[in-house]
Amino acid sequence: MASKVSRDTLYESVNAVLEFSQKKKRGFLETCELQIGLKNYDPQKDKRFSGTVKLKHIPRPKMKVCILGDQQHCDEAKANGVECMDAEALKKLNKIKSW
Repeated sequence: MASKVSRDTLYESVNAVLEFSQKKKRGFLETCELQIGLKNYDPQKDKRFSGTVKLKHIPRPKMKVCILGDQQHCDEAKANGVECMDAEALKKLNKIKSW
């Protein structure tokens, strides 16, 4: 279903979800997902909107990340304090039967 949504409708919908989540507490972390499709835009060809955004609040502070990549990606991950694995380490991990 593809249609245009006004800003007011979007804000009203998000606020309704937030109000309902405050009234009825759940025993788990609730998440919402919003997907936006841009008409006549191919993300593979045009990289205008690619980039990163630093979130104000960390959604899952206990979540861990491991970078799978070549040596350049592993060096960058190590420099930023993120775990990483290259193809050889991944093959070794695959051979371990106890996992």
